[in-house]
Amino acid sequence: MTVIEGVLLEEKERNLIMQSHYLHEISMLPKGVIVKKSKNNRDYYYLAYRDGNKVISKYLGKEIDKIHQIQQNIDKRKYLENLVKKLKKELKLIGKIIK
Repeated sequence: MTVIEGVLLEEKERNLIMQSHYLHEISMLPKGVIVKKSKNNRDYYYLAYRDGNKVISKYLGKEIDKIHQIQQNIDKRKYLENLVKKLKKELKLIGKIIK
């Protein structure tokens, strides 16, 4: 085994560990988008997400701080999903190089 192969195998292992960690973290975060609906000059906030072919709307309440926290968690989920996507591309490239 050459030094380069060793480094690539270590990188492959690191990549798989990171993917596993990120996927676990993603599973703990909310998915979907926050939707604001107005009725009788009042604002109501819902978390809308898909469950199979159905769109589910879950009422979030009126607390702006809680809604901002949920939005931050949704943004974090999207960021982590993007990282996992990049890691999968990187893993595919590593697999091609090792062969």
